[in-house]
Amino acid sequence: MSLATRIESLVIRVAQEFNDVRASAGNLANLTTTDKSSLVAAVNELKAAVVSASAIDDQNVTSSSTYSSSKIVTLLDALKGEILGGADAAYDTLLEIQQLLQNGTSGLEALLAAINNRVRFDAAQTLTAAEQAQACSNMGAVAAADIGDTDSDFVAVFEAALV
Repeated sequence: MSLATRIESLVIRVAQEFNDVRASAGNLANLTTTDKSSLVAAVNELKAAVVSASAIDDQNVTSSSTYSSSKIVTLLDALKGEILGGADAAYDTLLEIQQLLQNGTSGLEALLAAINNRVRFDAAQTLTAAEQAQACSNMGAVAAADIGDTDSDFVAVFEAALV
């Protein structure tokens, strides 16, 4: 094999390697940067754009900027304070509230029982005679049976008594 053939084989092999590198690294023409002359030039263009960008704005809410991390933390702390409303540390997470409701329900059960035992004015109820008597006593009311016939015609009774 001649030297020229060997050099030609080397050039073809090096070209294959370049094609492989281009295929894995990408074609510079596909860059979205203005400067496509080299990867270094494209990266430098990108760096200059990042440095000149003013995307942090703690004063205005826009879709093209963001707050600084310290402003975000301050706002989150304020939101947490509003949600907790000054709750004691024992009640400042949903998990703690859940555990208290699951483990210490005696107070809650007593409150629900008291609510269920009230005399309602927003819906009809069926009460035992003892419950009715207690409710009447609490309100200072008289039972309907103690009043008598509420449909009595007292004018007729009066006129009959005049004769």
